[in-house]
This record gives sequence, C-alpha cells and structure tokens, in this order.
Amino acid sequence: MFVSRMENHCFLLFVFVFQAIFILILYRSGPSNVFRRFLESPRVVDYSKRRDVYTNLSLFTRAPNEDTMPYCSAQSPILVGPLTITFRVLPSERTIMERNRFVQSGGHYRPPHCFARYKSAILVAYRNQEKYLRHLLYYIHPFLQRQQLSYTIYLIQQVGPGSFNRAKLLNVGVREAMKDEEWDCLVLHDIDLVPENDYNLYICDEYYPKHMASAMDKFQYTLPYNSFFGGVSALTPEHYMKMNGFPNTYWGDGGENDDIATRIRLAGMKIVRTSPHLGRYRVIDYNEETEIQKPWRRPPSQHNTRKTWKTDGMNTLQFRLLSRTKHPLYTKITVDIGYVPPFF
Repeated sequence: MFVSRMENHCFLLFVFVFQAIFILILYRSGPSNVFRRFLESPRVVDYSKRRDVYTNLSLFTRAPNEDTMPYCSAQSPILVGPLTITFRVLPSERTIMERNRFVQSGGHYRPPHCFARYKSAILVAYRNQEKYLRHLLYYIHPFLQRQQLSYTIYLIQQVGPGSFNRAKLLNVGVREAMKDEEWDCLVLHDIDLVPENDYNLYICDEYYPKHMASAMDKFQYTLPYNSFFGGVSALTPEHYMKMNGFPNTYWGDGGENDDIATRIRLAGMKIVRTSPHLGRYRVIDYNEETEIQKPWRRPPSQHNTRKTWKTDGMNTLQFRLLSRTKHPLYTKITVDIGYVPPFF
C-alpha cells in the first residue's frame, strides 16, 4: 500500500514538472513559435523530386464577393516543398507579367481568394543587375503567392560614382516602404538568391531577427561561419529599429554582415535561423569559373560596432530621393546615397 502511494506521488510530481516546463516554453517562445519550430524540425527532404514554382497557382481565383471573403488558411494548401530552379533561359518581363496576372502595379500582390494573414515587404538593393533581377522576379513572385502573403517588392537603386552600399540602401528601403503600409515583416533580399523550398516562409519570427538563407549552394548548403547574417533575412519593423537598422558606412564588399550580427546581440536580441533543410538557396552566378578559382573569404569588419551601432544606422540615415516609380513587377526607388571613402 505504501509503495502504491509513493508511485502515485511520483507520477503526480512528474506531471507537475512536465506542465511547468511546457508553460515556461510557451511563455518564452509563444505558442505560434513553438508549433512553427516543431513544423520546421529537422527531417529528410528529397530534393531530387522537385516541382515547378507555378504548380497549382491557377487554383487561386478571384473571390466573387470581397465582403464575404474568408481569411487565408494558416498553411497554404498548394505548398509542395522543393522547387525546380534553373537559370539557363532568361525570362522576359512580358513572360513574368503574363504568368503573374494578379500582381498589381508596383509589384504589389494580395491573394484574390482570401484575406492574407501576413504582410511582407521584400526589399532588394540594386545597381544595374538586370539579368539577376529578371531571374529573381520570375521565381519570387509565384513563390510568395504560394504562401498566400500580401506583399510588395521594392527595388532600391543606387546611382552615382560611389561604391555599392547594400546596407545603406536597405535602410532607405525600410524608410520608404514603411510610408506605404504597416508591414508585419521586412524581408531583406540579395538580388542573386532564389529560394528552393516554398515551406521557407517569408514571415518574421515574433521575437528575434530571422536569418533565412541558412543553406546556400555556393557554401555547399552550410553556413560559412556561425554569425553569418547575409543573403536573406527577415525582421519586424520593431526589430529593425531596436538595432538602429543596418550600418550606413560599409562601401563595396565590406563586412556589414558581421556588423549587423553584432548589433543584433548588442540590442539584446539573438539570431534565429530557418532550418537548413528549408532555407536552401540557389545563387544566380554568371561567373562560375571565377567563383571556383577564387573561393569565398570572410570579409574583414571595418568598425568597432560596440562603439558605433547607436550612432550609425537609421537615426543618422541621409540620402536624396531621385524618383519613386511603380513598374509592373516592382516599385523602384532611385536614390543618391552619397559617397564616403572606405576606412583604411
């Protein structure tokens, strides 16, 4: 009898401890993140079986009455996983427009059959990279539509003689995009990367900045180093402002990614990553031989981020807006961001 009571007490203690741990996890991560991370838990994905990115998009037809239109399902019914990506044929702008008939002027889209649960701004730093742009647009528009997102694609174009400054251009993009909409998520996207799996959701983590390009083909689908934050990332506007945005003072191929990763940590946040089996990206590369001959090296950081992050970012951003034009597939923001010689 005594042993039976002891077993009963031990069982109740186990249940109590389990419940306490579960409540703590929910408190720290939120229920949506807990279940999202469960769905993104490591599993085998067969990338030998791929589908076209336009598969089943025709199932999304315009609702007869917008007043009675439902909210989109929590998970899109047409996600297929691995996608066929090829850069052998350069698509024309007309072809892209014809295949994305619900995309509105300025590169804006909202699902025609339901109210989107998420609104994401896609921000791309740009400087005379027309071939890359067309490949990206051909894949990214249907990719985002498959996820039932409301989105706009912004192209932030740098003019002038200065070296390319990706981070500052993205700061400009954030400031201009926030004038249009109260975006749930800011997706900062390199122009030469195309996602390979439509379960790689272009929405933000509720609590921390998310690095999405966790497995690029040019790095053999692994991270080049642990703090890497380049390629594609997703931040809420609150995340972005909390870390004072990106640095404005990295010209050319500098070490802004290390700076960004450091300021995330200094702002009291951490980097979360899309699981490598989902966060796979193909690099649009027209110079494969050069890439093979000259392996990628981690660029050196130019600044002491601990000293500069509060005074180099969104609160010190200066630029001259030259034009803002709505094209059929994107909104182009053309700016003069000046030029400051790199530090030596």
